[in-house]
Amino acid sequence: MTAPLDATESAQHAEPEAITQGVRDIASRSLTQIAWQRLRRDKVALGGGVVVVLLILVAIFAPLLTHWFGYPPNEFHQDLINPSTQGVLGDDPNDPFSTDKMGGISWEHLLGLEPVNGRDLFSRIVYGAQISLLIAFLSTILCVIIGTVLGITAGYFGGVVDTVISRTMDIFLAFPLLLFAIALAGVIPDGAFGLTDNGLRVSVLIFIIGFFSWPYIGRIVRGQTLTLKEREFVEAARSLGAGTGHILFREILPNLVAPILVYATLLIPTNILFEAALSFLGVGINPPTPTWGGMLSNSLDYYTQAPHFVIIPGLAIFVTVLAFNLFGDGLRDAFDPRSSD
Repeated sequence: MTAPLDATESAQHAEPEAITQGVRDIASRSLTQIAWQRLRRDKVALGGGVVVVLLILVAIFAPLLTHWFGYPPNEFHQDLINPSTQGVLGDDPNDPFSTDKMGGISWEHLLGLEPVNGRDLFSRIVYGAQISLLIAFLSTILCVIIGTVLGITAGYFGGVVDTVISRTMDIFLAFPLLLFAIALAGVIPDGAFGLTDNGLRVSVLIFIIGFFSWPYIGRIVRGQTLTLKEREFVEAARSLGAGTGHILFREILPNLVAPILVYATLLIPTNILFEAALSFLGVGINPPTPTWGGMLSNSLDYYTQAPHFVIIPGLAIFVTVLAFNLFGDGLRDAFDPRSSD
């Protein structure tokens, strides 16, 4: 009779220990670890993240890729263009897989050729990724810096400071950004501030997108700061004599990293589309520098003769924006404190 009692007592002692160990395991995980575990279970978000990483690598190693698999993006191949139709020359008009019907797609030209001038589409798509991602990333960084500084200032200090910054946000949100960008890009001189041609245009586009988009993230940061400054850990830091700088940068700002990171990943595709729209309208990057929007604009006259000229840059924009959106949605769910483990 004593053996079952001993087993029962052992089980009763073991159960609280197991619960305590489980609580310790949960408590030992940081927010980053919890978010990573949630993100790993979201296969769609991980797929978007993989595509984003691949796009970044393609943009970084564009010269190497075009050296291995293509040609310089502005190199003409007029010997492959039919002078009468301005389309790609075909080997056999009765062959449905002839190079003219396939847009010149071959082992030498993986994505085919542009009509009229015969430039390699693979090289231009790869180099176009450089422009799109460069403008999108740098303008997003500028937007995050301005929005975070002004948002946390408005939310923490309140009063007149909050009123002035909030009304400034409202003015910027009501500003016709696209019309302003078209007007400003149309009057950009050939050189200024030590920059010339497309270097100046890239800088101006980064400034326009970043400077006029900060209210979106500024409102999010302000709202989060209004909540965080009333939390117990901020009150504890204030009661221990911590200054304003310590509270802002050591207590509040680390708790804003997650929402800022999530919104930044969702803002990047918006900036990619904005740059593509400006290039499509002819007020973005000057040719012959390849951009996805500019390639779409040039393809409108040849969509019946060379449909691949429209489809390929359109797919590049679509896949890039979709990948960033899927990854951003996954990050948002991963950092959401209401999400279940």
